[in-house]
Amino acid sequence: MMRFVCRILVLLLAVSSNAALNAADTAVSFHRQVMPLLRIHCVACHKPGKQGGGLDLTTHRGLVNGGQSGSSIRPGEADASPLVQQVCGDPPEMPKDGLPLLPQEIELLRRWVVEGAVEDEPIGFLTRRPSEPLIYTSSPSVRALAFSPDGNLLAVPARHEILLHRADGSGIVARLLGDSPRLEALTFSRDGSLLVASGGAASEFGEIQIWDTAKRELVRSIKASTDTFYGVAISHDNRLVAVGCADKLVRVFNVADGVEVMRCDNHLDWVFGSAFTNDGKRLATISRDKAAKLIDVSTGHLIDDINQMRDPLICMARHPMDDLIATGGTEGKIRLFRMEPRGGRLAEGDNKEESFVREFEHMASPIQTIAFNPDGKSVACGVVGGEVRIFKTENGQRLAQIKVGSGPIFALSFTPDGKRIATGGYDGHIRFYDATNGAPLEDFLSVTIR
Repeated sequence: MMRFVCRILVLLLAVSSNAALNAADTAVSFHRQVMPLLRIHCVACHKPGKQGGGLDLTTHRGLVNGGQSGSSIRPGEADASPLVQQVCGDPPEMPKDGLPLLPQEIELLRRWVVEGAVEDEPIGFLTRRPSEPLIYTSSPSVRALAFSPDGNLLAVPARHEILLHRADGSGIVARLLGDSPRLEALTFSRDGSLLVASGGAASEFGEIQIWDTAKRELVRSIKASTDTFYGVAISHDNRLVAVGCADKLVRVFNVADGVEVMRCDNHLDWVFGSAFTNDGKRLATISRDKAAKLIDVSTGHLIDDINQMRDPLICMARHPMDDLIATGGTEGKIRLFRMEPRGGRLAEGDNKEESFVREFEHMASPIQTIAFNPDGKSVACGVVGGEVRIFKTENGQRLAQIKVGSGPIFALSFTPDGKRIATGGYDGHIRFYDATNGAPLEDFLSVTIR
C-alpha cells in the first residue's frame, strides 16, 4: 500500500514538473521541485541521524557538502554530478530499496544542475503573517504559557500570533502577529527584555521569533529546517537561543544576527526540550528517543548522556538558579538531574545515572509539561489526564493536587511571586490556582470568541 501511495505521489509530482519543464524561461526551483523528489526517493536513507555514505540530502548545503565521496553536485555539469549519475542506468544504483525515478524526474534533476544547482527561496519561508488579527470562533488549545519576570504579562501562543494577557487575567493588552501558524514553546529572557517563541509549519519550516517585550516589536525571525521547532531556550546573557527540532537536530543561533552557530545530531527522534547551563557553555536536551543529553555549545559535540533511557521524553524544565533539569514523559514520573559532565561518554556497564538526583511520585498518565516556581523550591507537572501536581523539589513531597478535568494539560507557569500557577490545555482555557493548596482562582479563555 505504501509503495502504491508513493507511486501516486511521484506521478503527480512528475506532471507538475513536466509542466515546469515546458516553460523554457522558468528556472527549476530547488525547494518547489527538486526537494520534493529528494524527500520521496532519498531522505529516508540520507538524513541527520542516518547518513548513508555520510550524505545528508535534507538541505541544499548537504548536497553541496556531499558525503564520503565528495560533493553530490557539480553545478553546470549534470553528467559529472553523482546526484544524477546514481539515479540513471538500468538498473540505477539509487534509490537502493525504492522505486526508480521516472524519466521526467531525472530530466528535472539534470536541468537543475545544468542551470547552476542554485538554492532559491524556500516555499515555507515566505511570509504568512496575517495582515489583520484573526477572528476566533473557537478557542485553540493552549500549548505554552509564560509570565514576564516583572509580573505584568502572561504570554500565550495562538494561531499565527502571541497574545499578551494582563497577568491577572483581566484582558489582552497586545497581539503579536507572526508567520508560524502554530507556536509550540515560549519563554521570556531572564531580564524580561525579550520574549522568544519557537514553532513553525509542519513539513515546511521551523521558526524562532524574538520579540522586544517593551516595544511589542519583532526583533528577529529565524527560519530553518523543513519542520517545526520545539523546546526553545535563551542563554542568560541573551546572546544565544537554542531549539529542539522535529528533524532530530538541536540547533543554536545568535540572537544578534540569526546565524546558526551550533548543530548537534546525536538524538534519534524529535527533540522536545533544551536548556542552557548558567555559564552558557553547555546545553541539556531531551527527546522522544528516551535520551537526555549534555552538549558542548561551542562545538556541538556530545559531552555525556544524562539519563538511563526508560520512556520517550516529552517535556523538561530548567531550575531557575541551579544547573538542574526536571524531565517527564510517557512513564508519568518527574526525574531530576544535574546538568554536569560525568567525565566521559558511556561505555558498557557504566552507571548511566550519576547525574540523577531524585524521582517523584508516579502520575496516572503521561506528563506533558513541567514548571519550577521562581525560587526553585517546588516543581509542578501537568498530565494527559487533566491533573496537575505540585511537589517540593528537595524531597518530592506533594504540596498540592489539582483536578482540572478538562482534557490534557499542555502548559504550566508560576507567577513571579510563586503564589499562583497558571494552566493551559486542550480546551483552550487558562486557569489560575493557588500554588500552595491548589484552590481555583480564575478561569478564562485564551482568546476572544466572536
